[in-house]
Amino acid sequence: MAEKKRDYYEVLGVEKNADDAAIKKAYRALAKKYHPDMNPGDAEAEKKFKEASEAYAVLSDPEKRRQYDQYGHAAFDGGGGPGGFGGFDFNSADFGDIFGDIFGDLFGGSRRSSGRGSGPMKGANIRTSVRITFEEAVFGVEKEIELTLKDECTSCHGTGAKPGTSPETCSKCGGKGQVVFTQQSFFGTVRNVQTCPDCHGTGKVIKDKCPNCRGTGYIANKKKIQVSIPAGIDNGQCVRIRDKGEPGSNGGPRGDLLVEVVVGRHPIFQRQDENIYSTVPMSFAVAALGGEIVIDTVDGKVIYEVKAGTQTDTKIRLKGKGVPSLRNRDVRGDHYVTLVVQVPDKLSHEAKDFLRQFDAQTGDTLNAANNITSSGSEEQAGGAGKKKKKFKF
Repeated sequence: MAEKKRDYYEVLGVEKNADDAAIKKAYRALAKKYHPDMNPGDAEAEKKFKEASEAYAVLSDPEKRRQYDQYGHAAFDGGGGPGGFGGFDFNSADFGDIFGDIFGDLFGGSRRSSGRGSGPMKGANIRTSVRITFEEAVFGVEKEIELTLKDECTSCHGTGAKPGTSPETCSKCGGKGQVVFTQQSFFGTVRNVQTCPDCHGTGKVIKDKCPNCRGTGYIANKKKIQVSIPAGIDNGQCVRIRDKGEPGSNGGPRGDLLVEVVVGRHPIFQRQDENIYSTVPMSFAVAALGGEIVIDTVDGKVIYEVKAGTQTDTKIRLKGKGVPSLRNRDVRGDHYVTLVVQVPDKLSHEAKDFLRQFDAQTGDTLNAANNITSSGSEEQAGGAGKKKKKFKF
């Protein structure tokens, strides 16, 4: 009994009202995933590839799709249809475009780069990093970095050819910078385009190389570059310096220099977006009676008046003492401070006596045992043989 075919729309994972672009996109993803060259020896992958190709061959053709929508698989039961691949034209422009993209991904080329090889191309970007302090990130800073950059050779003026000579048109690609080749695959002959291996896409070949730059057209030099790091920059963000990257080709502009900023940790402050957070200790007396404390901020020390009865872990906000916004330096975040009561770990005998007197006056923990003892004695008045128990913790 023949295996029942799945619905073509289900195979491609698209809705029945999907447009041509959605159908093509879905098929391309499946073809790339299950292509035999990507899954050698995998019979299941080959089966799914054939199934997806069959579905696409029907749904990508307006007439076949109309017939399928009206009659289903029965529209092609006459033989020589999609089921046996007899009706597929894998060399058609549509299939060629898809399979060419797949082979471009597999072998490093791309069909869509045609005509660009000999045109002006921007140079590659260069990445480096610079370390700054927490305060420098808040207020901005000027840094100097040293890099090795390529400059145009003064002897050949960037052509790479020996002075008095010039590059010649590449005979392999005819100056186009790309070569076309065909390849036999599971589904037929595929036409592909890749960068010319002789001229590397430039369309020119240098026979007599410049002795100064050895045919590269560029000389590497160490340079010092000033980097303006804006106020408010955060760890991991980059500063872009235009035209300080690799030189372009065929008259194209230079790439850019991307400087990643690494911000050092601060012993007191922590940052989140434009806000700063810190913890400040206060004595028990100041927390109970109120008073002044000194708070460190990125702008310097400030005096803050603590209210009487302030509890530990109380949070306060110092408005406008945070980090400037990168978009508007006049706008700054806030500084949030957590106040923590500091308990002394070393006390003199006199200080301990004062604390006991204070505790007796406020009726706190030191009198708790006496209160329990007194309460227990009253409840047990008249009882015989009962002893008071003390627990040590």
